[in-house]
Amino acid sequence: MGFGRGDIGNWSMSIWCFCFTVTLIIVMVELWRLPSRFPFYWYNFPVTYACYAALVCLSTSIIYSITYVQFLLYGPSRDRAITATAFSCIASVVYALDVAWVWDWYDLDDISCYVHTVPGLLKVLETFVAGVIFAFLSNTSLYLHQPALEWCVAVYSICFILAAVVLLLNLGEWEYRLPVPFPIFQLVLTTLSVLLYISALVLWPLYQFYEEFGGQPQRFSDGDCRDELTYNMCTWDQRLAVAILTAINLLAYMADLGYWACQVSVGTEDQPRDS
Repeated sequence: MGFGRGDIGNWSMSIWCFCFTVTLIIVMVELWRLPSRFPFYWYNFPVTYACYAALVCLSTSIIYSITYVQFLLYGPSRDRAITATAFSCIASVVYALDVAWVWDWYDLDDISCYVHTVPGLLKVLETFVAGVIFAFLSNTSLYLHQPALEWCVAVYSICFILAAVVLLLNLGEWEYRLPVPFPIFQLVLTTLSVLLYISALVLWPLYQFYEEFGGQPQRFSDGDCRDELTYNMCTWDQRLAVAILTAINLLAYMADLGYWACQVSVGTEDQPRDS
């Protein structure tokens, strides 16, 4: 466009380029009839990617328009940015339709598709929200000054790794190779994640927004937020975004915990009892 895009603009451009590249690779694999060379995970990979791409494009459209487009001066550059935002929204809708219609392209009666299950969708949501949190945490000034906030970052990292491991186990169809039943394995990991996220939900707002703990309760107290003509989110807004995303992910983990608790309970009731 002939001028600097700032961090938000560069981040958005990288997201769109990544989605285009991976989608092109998937199309080429399909056209060249290469899925048979990926017998363990190919049928799960395109729909899993489409789930993430739909969420990423939607979040990029929102963040790009709120923190970048509205600050551009009227003219060709603003029109191009608005057009890019509109097509990003369209892309998110198309990716969502891809997820909804994938069973029309594959015979999934004999092929299990993990992301078409409740826990699969929840794992996609959990890892995606954690990824957005990491994007905000790239500003290390948010947490390096306080051990309690560093603990929150550790919580986000640990829970993301646990969710990613579960997702990879299912995509690779290795979940039944574990030494313990998979529902119990899921229940234990999800319980741990819920407890960790509860601690983060308490500590992050406490040390970010309460003066007694060194936080900033008011947005105007943050010098970065006083400059309205900026292409970057101010520090206080980033703190608030992380707090909201922490609450959202905790709700997702609690729904996941409820699902696996029911599964384990039903499985226990179905087991024959000794007479």
